[in-house]
Amino acid sequence: MSKGSKHKVKKFGMVIDLDKCTGCGACMVACMSENNVPFKENESKKLDSITWMRVYKLENGKSFPEADICFLPRPCMHCEGDRGHAPCVSVCPAIATDYDHNTGIVSQIYTRCFGCRYCMAACPYHARYFNWRDPVWPEGMEKFLNPNVSPRMRGVVEKCSFCHHRYQLALDKAYAEGRDKIEEDEYQTACAHACPANAITFGDLNNKKHSVYRLKKNPNTFRLLERLGTNPKVYYHSSREWVRRAGDNYLKHEAAKA
Repeated sequence: MSKGSKHKVKKFGMVIDLDKCTGCGACMVACMSENNVPFKENESKKLDSITWMRVYKLENGKSFPEADICFLPRPCMHCEGDRGHAPCVSVCPAIATDYDHNTGIVSQIYTRCFGCRYCMAACPYHARYFNWRDPVWPEGMEKFLNPNVSPRMRGVVEKCSFCHHRYQLALDKAYAEGRDKIEEDEYQTACAHACPANAITFGDLNNKKHSVYRLKKNPNTFRLLERLGTNPKVYYHSSREWVRRAGDNYLKHEAAKA
């Protein structure tokens, strides 16, 4: 893109405030409902379950009264890597996953995927899931599926898409109204909308008017496994030092120096 170009590349991402997150799981439920994520009759066996947004529980390892816990929601990180070479994108032989340089979103094209699962092995965040079976919806539930998101078939990998269909709907609405830009609140992910604690902030990381642009620059904001160089677009915020160190995967001898 030339320096004189008026087009500014977007880079969508989110900042999740771990001090606000209560671990309620509303983001997980909203994500599954919005994106037609399949589920099993018995979800007690988690090895082959599919959850695009998963909430983890962190503990500081201390006894009462110093004991402390933290809940960490983990969607797809939509890594940028080195010039868009995200770990999953680099290894996919079918080009079923790709990096959109105009939005920063890592896509997943189900009809191209043949289930080799190289992307699952390459993702350091375990954010990709394999469909071991065709989805079976309870009687009547198929009427409530989101028509903007295609259900996935057996044998393909799926993941969080930052609710990309909502971005397309926002663009269509803006075009119909004669606008060439969309506002911050016109494109929001389902998890950000559903969070009762307002712990998830979503927007354009390159837009100075968006909240995520300011939040990502806070000194208490960090990214998971940043030392790997994946350059994820999901940021986390916490005022607690042990949370920041746990999230950034510090080695034990480094944590002991703190």
